[in-house]
Amino acid sequence: MSKRKFGKKNVIKVDPLKYNIGIIGESGIGKTSLMKEVCERLAGEDGYMIMDIGLENGIDAIADAQYDTFPDFETLSDFVEDVVENRDDYKDLRVVIADTLDELFRITELEVIRLHNRANPDKKVNSVNGAFGGFGRGEDKVVELILDLLWKLKGVGVQFWVVGHTKKKTSTDIITGQEFDQLTSNMMNKYFNAIKTKLHILGVASVDRNIETIKVKQKIGADKSVGKVTGESRIITFRDDNFNIDSKSRFSNIAPEIPLDVDEFIKAIKDAIEAENNKHKNKKESETFNEEVQAKQDAHKAENEVDESTNKKLIDYITTNLTKLSDSTKATVVSKVKELEVKTFHDLIDKPTVKVKEIAKLMKDELGGE
Repeated sequence: MSKRKFGKKNVIKVDPLKYNIGIIGESGIGKTSLMKEVCERLAGEDGYMIMDIGLENGIDAIADAQYDTFPDFETLSDFVEDVVENRDDYKDLRVVIADTLDELFRITELEVIRLHNRANPDKKVNSVNGAFGGFGRGEDKVVELILDLLWKLKGVGVQFWVVGHTKKKTSTDIITGQEFDQLTSNMMNKYFNAIKTKLHILGVASVDRNIETIKVKQKIGADKSVGKVTGESRIITFRDDNFNIDSKSRFSNIAPEIPLDVDEFIKAIKDAIEAENNKHKNKKESETFNEEVQAKQDAHKAENEVDESTNKKLIDYITTNLTKLSDSTKATVVSKVKELEVKTFHDLIDKPTVKVKEIAKLMKDELGGE
């Protein structure tokens, strides 16, 4: 029985559809429309499907979106099994978009409650918190069911992208203990992190507003200072060094922030992937260059290395056998010795050994011997 050798080298795939991507943002900001247009550009009209999950109904206002509705976990599970078992019927499908994450987890919680009650008819529960013995086990089951479905799709070459909602939360820094506001998912951390850790890129869509403070004259009392919106734009944040926005990218060179725009979105992701790929190429080129430099240095060192012990033996051979040479070979030997700028054969003792060996080899080629 042959033994399998484990280990392989990853190759960066410069194709956004080879990665798990997510975008979260407030309702109506344009998340689903963006994902739909990005997928149409990259995969074609038949290369994607938006999973309109639960009570989301976000597709109603998006013309020509390729989608289907999934009111419950059973329907969603049936779809995944159909894709897996009948891949030829979905041969063009490259990515599915879960819209939205919060609805995906809600319908899966209902499934976990159903599974628990079926297995425990005498200990039925009404919430996921008490399912399968409580203490978070019900929530763990929710995560398990969702990841199982998503990885079945990945197993047949269909990536998953996700869409979710945001809200502002107060979080605590684990190092300093200080509280700070963060724009993050509206879901419980356990659920959100279960998906976030599986994403290669997570963008957070928000509205960037320019607010100018102006004074408003009051009929009674002092003037009042108020904020006036002088301009606003929709943006996507991929990386926030202050961690006030809960974004993520496994590609370190991604643009920190872009306009909420299809072309900008695709460009940012492609540029980030290519930058990572080029970083690897540059490293390999640098390693190759360093190896070549080292080889040249080693060769130069070898050419100039002096081994007096070896040189002495070679000189003894040369002087002992010089008279045995033909006139032409003897002349060549003498010429080579003069090139090394010495007056006698014995002066070869402190010359590069490789050069002395060359002279001895000329003689051995005619006289024979090692």
